[in-house]
Amino acid sequence: MKSAPILITPSILSADFGRLQEEVDSVEPHADWLQCDVMDGHFVPNISFGAPVVRAIKTKLPLDIHLMVSNPADRIDEFLTLKVAHITFHAEAVPKTADRLALIARIRKGGATAGIAINPDTPLDAASDVLSDIDLLLVMSVHPGFGGQKFISDVLEKVRQAHRAHPGLMIQMDGGVDEKTAPQCIAAGANNLVAGSAIFRAKNREAVIASLRQR
Repeated sequence: MKSAPILITPSILSADFGRLQEEVDSVEPHADWLQCDVMDGHFVPNISFGAPVVRAIKTKLPLDIHLMVSNPADRIDEFLTLKVAHITFHAEAVPKTADRLALIARIRKGGATAGIAINPDTPLDAASDVLSDIDLLLVMSVHPGFGGQKFISDVLEKVRQAHRAHPGLMIQMDGGVDEKTAPQCIAAGANNLVAGSAIFRAKNREAVIASLRQR
């Protein structure tokens, strides 16, 4: 069975917002997706940006919206109108199955694929009710809210469990992903790696992105 390609998704949270378009341009030829972390200061203790910043980005890369917000249903439309490729919401923010399925349906009706995220302390079972319905599972390998944190290796077991149960599911990992931790993520079954600091702090971003793909 042919293994899935490894997608590399730079997170603009670690980019220099004073020259954001230049930062995006520097990774576009080498990356697969571009992640935009939307934080509300409530679900996570930090505040980042919303649709106006995303609208200003010019890129051919698929835009991956990671909603770290308490009420994702209130934020979906502002990004769907921008024709983003993918939207992920957190299991912790939407605990009821019916609400999750409704949100997934709304995202897909709006033309994007849908994902669900789980924090490091959240068991995989907390999202098991919709794993057959989503396009992507995001396993956070740091506590969400700030970039540059240390990778939490304990979450790799959740990735292995999800991959065994749903071998065709795209599994994304976000947090502390770099040249040292990326092979662990891939070996566990992740095939979409989000990296912020590792990419945007590097002088040779092409080389870093290439190294992250190594199995």
